[in-house]
Amino acid sequence: MVVIGVDAHKRTHTFGVVDEVGRELANRTLPATLDGHRAALRWARTWPERIFALEDCRHLTRRLEADLIRAAERVVRVPARLMATARRTGRELGKSDPIDAIAVARAALREPGLPMAQLDGETRRVRLLVDHREDMVAERTRMQSRLRWHVHELFPGLEIAPKSLGRLHVIAAVDRRLRQVEGTVAAIARELLGRIGDLTMRINELEREITQLVRPLAPNLLAMPGCGPLSAAKILGEVAGPARFRSRAAFARWNGTAPIPVWSGNDTRHRLNRGGNRQVNAALHRIALTQWRGVGPGRAYVQHRLAAGNTKTEALRLLRRRLSDEVFRRLLVDETLIGSTSVGEEVIAA
Repeated sequence: MVVIGVDAHKRTHTFGVVDEVGRELANRTLPATLDGHRAALRWARTWPERIFALEDCRHLTRRLEADLIRAAERVVRVPARLMATARRTGRELGKSDPIDAIAVARAALREPGLPMAQLDGETRRVRLLVDHREDMVAERTRMQSRLRWHVHELFPGLEIAPKSLGRLHVIAAVDRRLRQVEGTVAAIARELLGRIGDLTMRINELEREITQLVRPLAPNLLAMPGCGPLSAAKILGEVAGPARFRSRAAFARWNGTAPIPVWSGNDTRHRLNRGGNRQVNAALHRIALTQWRGVGPGRAYVQHRLAAGNTKTEALRLLRRRLSDEVFRRLLVDETLIGSTSVGEEVIAA
């Protein structure tokens, strides 16, 4: 058995082969193209028993990973955080693509429980749409900030409620005022307002599309109190399949809700984990806040923790940890009931 580590870049992929004890056997650099992937497969078949290890860089390795899986190869994903240790403990000094490829392979040898890669299904479509919507929301927010300064210059006494410039009736009301004013500032403000209106309509369309996609993919997750379609879509897209986590504790460690032990001797303490996937962590925080406000069982739990002496921040942090377990359970149920759907792409030749 050999492990073939991959150091991926936009234009090239470098493959490094190690045996069962981590000794380097060979390395090769090939173009990051379909022909390069075919050449890598022909070269890898020199070793009958093999497994590929790819550093988990989704955009750089996504097509290579899919091509290898379609060719019936076994592929594991190596988390990027493991690579720092692998490089520091390597016997060969320096940094190069072959050194990094070998480091990926050796990291896979040290960590036997790494997740197996799978073909992307509808969850990737959900993630792309969610990311696209968030980009548009951020762009709209920047325009709204500039518009507010122009409106303040033109109408010093006009008060526009916070977060109201994403509502079409408010946009229409401001537009009627601006049309009564001439000049460069008013013209710029009208242009910004028009673009904000267009973005708002597209953002609303995307939200409806995301909602329609999520409902059949995660009915149990959506049934969870406090979890709306956008939070469910964010969790689905980021998780990319709960089966890749060996336990709910591993899932909590990945999303940053599991506290970090910082104790020694008789002093037993834990501190906040500021690592993990912050996108999923934020989604869990939104669910926790919604439950704290009275939707679901979270409010009773927070009140129980407050009575036990925890602060509100600590209580919400503990609630997030419990919600992580519940989300993981519901994701597993949804995956079992529905199954994964693969996205059809060009199949690599055997």
